[in-house]
Amino acid sequence: MHRYAAALAFAVFVRIPAQEPTAGESFVNWETPHVHPIDKTPDGTKLLAVNTADNRLEVFDITGATPVAVASIPVGLAPVSVRARSNTQVWIVNHVSDSISIVNLPTANVVATINTLDEPCDVVFAGTPQRAFVSCSQVNTVQVFDPNDLTAMPSVIPIDAEDPRAMAVSPDGSVVYVAVFESGNGSTILAGGSAVDGFFPPNVVSDPLGPYGGVNPPPNDGEKFLPPQNPANSPPPKVGLIVKKNSDGQWLDDNQGDWTEFVSGSLADHSGRPQGWDLVDRDVVVIDANTLEVTYVRHLMNICMALAINPANGQVTVVGTDATNEIRFEPNLNGRFVTVNLALVPADGGDPAVIDLNPHLDYTTSTIPQEERDLSIGDPRGIVWNAAGTRGYVTGMGSNNLVVIDSTGARAGLSPTIETGEGPTGLVLDEARDRLFVLNKFEASISVIDTGSETEVSRVPFYDPSPSAIKLGRRHLYGTHETSGLGQASCASCHIDARIDRLAWDLGNPAGEMKEFNQNCNFGSFGEVDFALGMEPCPDWHPMKGPMVTQTFQDIIGKEPHHWRGDRDGLEEFNQTFQDLQGDDEMLSDEQMQQFEDFLATITFPPNPFRGFDNSLPSDLPLPGQFFTGVGGEPGEPLPSGDAVMGLNSFVGHHLLPSFALSCSHCHTTPAGLGTNFVVDVIDESHSIELVGPFPEGSNGELHHAVIFSPQAETTNISIKIPHLRNLHEKIGFEMTKTSSLAGFGFLHDGSVDSLARFMGEPAFIFEEGFSGPPEQMIPAMVALMICLNAATAAA
Repeated sequence: MHRYAAALAFAVFVRIPAQEPTAGESFVNWETPHVHPIDKTPDGTKLLAVNTADNRLEVFDITGATPVAVASIPVGLAPVSVRARSNTQVWIVNHVSDSISIVNLPTANVVATINTLDEPCDVVFAGTPQRAFVSCSQVNTVQVFDPNDLTAMPSVIPIDAEDPRAMAVSPDGSVVYVAVFESGNGSTILAGGSAVDGFFPPNVVSDPLGPYGGVNPPPNDGEKFLPPQNPANSPPPKVGLIVKKNSDGQWLDDNQGDWTEFVSGSLADHSGRPQGWDLVDRDVVVIDANTLEVTYVRHLMNICMALAINPANGQVTVVGTDATNEIRFEPNLNGRFVTVNLALVPADGGDPAVIDLNPHLDYTTSTIPQEERDLSIGDPRGIVWNAAGTRGYVTGMGSNNLVVIDSTGARAGLSPTIETGEGPTGLVLDEARDRLFVLNKFEASISVIDTGSETEVSRVPFYDPSPSAIKLGRRHLYGTHETSGLGQASCASCHIDARIDRLAWDLGNPAGEMKEFNQNCNFGSFGEVDFALGMEPCPDWHPMKGPMVTQTFQDIIGKEPHHWRGDRDGLEEFNQTFQDLQGDDEMLSDEQMQQFEDFLATITFPPNPFRGFDNSLPSDLPLPGQFFTGVGGEPGEPLPSGDAVMGLNSFVGHHLLPSFALSCSHCHTTPAGLGTNFVVDVIDESHSIELVGPFPEGSNGELHHAVIFSPQAETTNISIKIPHLRNLHEKIGFEMTKTSSLAGFGFLHDGSVDSLARFMGEPAFIFEEGFSGPPEQMIPAMVALMICLNAATAAA
């Protein structure tokens, strides 16, 4: 349940005037993604659309030529899906308030509310007798409710995959299918930066038994680098390496170096893994609606965004994107780092086929003429089929269009694309009236498409309280035609819905130039003995920086410098990315860049789902799916419940680090774990430290969070901006104590540390009886605190 539900109840149930919110009003932008945002009643008379920004269900009469608004019904916070169970009863899934609103259409009001587990995404009705299946994405669970007895406890189906969202039902109602949003693409990280004994993970890339005899970084083009290294640069740092599993079960890098023995074979311990380690890479969950038994479909794509069933043959069709993050270096990825795909999964369990929905792209170049880019579809969010299964329609939220396909996935429209409003997501097909209704999320409207002429014949707006900063700047995050050279990619291809893709990317450039270190350098150099701060020179940034996991865009403005290394003063320094990585012809103008920054400044984290309704820390938080790594318990032993209050006491006290004057919170300030905005000074030889004053604002008004400098450790990045700790619970899933892992990347800048328990068990932290507490208690306590660190402003 949403932690602010009581405070926002009045706003939910009272219509806000149709005007721009003033400074005294608050509009909270969680940038919540749509899942199944539009539906129609079985009799075909009413169109139902979620109004996510205004927390409402919009109801239209569609018996005439143009939809006519007939009701606007308050529901829960951030509705993302709607399903009509009958002509009179509608279920709405509220993603942030963790609930289902059941609406009576004749009376136009909510008649029941069902509380769900965290971050529900979709609901479908299936089985005999009929039951309601609800995907709960954050907890990797499907809940099953009895629609005729809402007081009965739901059944719970654990999903062994990351982030189940969109749902569909087989034509006979006996099978429920669930798309796994963050399914992964079979890639993982091999660590290569650390040279400090006792720390995890081992530096396997530098292992002399490896394919390159320990050369680190290894070449990516035979025995050389492509592009060639800049001879004026200093030697590149040792870095990790991304490998990907191919169809033959081999773990290869982008130079076809074979690391299989080090990932899953006899030398797996050299990378910190058990022999037989594997990524599950599950894309679609298949649930028997009667027995609730679960199986999986694998190896389709990285992000499974929407799915539908072809009614003619029962084929499962999934749309989403796949990433080529195993390819190193920005020049080689420019414009070509993502594909938009359709997967066709036979109902009989046969081999799936995966098809590129942009057949006009050959990816041999980074940039094509604008008229060819406009043929592309980007960021697909919806798919629907006609009754005969001969025509499908797929929306591109980032490309502001939709494409028509045949049963094989080939384009079959009268024109290559059909233009819609801004941000099309869900679709409803009304074959009786030759109409296709498309919900345009970003402009709050319904596009009415004539399926005969395949043109938009009208567009019906509905109320959107979003401030102008959102409406003006959002396109710079999502717009694939406007910001990429091939028309299929955007910033949101990796920063999906302003969040993450659960992958790491090596966006270095061997031909690039060194960049002068221009950030604060006196926060600290943490050696084994010398804790003097700011005594070492700060090395310049090397253009070969190694893999780094995608960071969220939530609440980044005012938290400068950006990037893991702190090598970007402010958002303005990312402008070159539109050309250098996305392949566009030009950068954003100063005005557009300001629009982009103003938009990003509106995006906030939702309240932490593991805290109490009063924002309190739990003292007995279950930690399913998390395991000891050898400190506090045997490797692979499940963690017991953790006491986050106990964890906080050690986090803010001088309990965990070798210098008793230094606490975790000196670097990761409470309540959000943000790096300090203050210069740190040494007070005396006892290593007492003091925050002595804020960093000055930058030339563009950017604030500054501390960059830590550690020359004693030979790491990928000698300088690291102290990261916030607010979305750590979104990164759980990488596991190297077991042979089966849900994700290939975890924690630290390159994702090489698999779990929070592993991180807290590193030699940098001290767990002793009578000091911080015994490790069997403190490891769960610290993990509990880490996933509870607050996104809001209340005290930790």
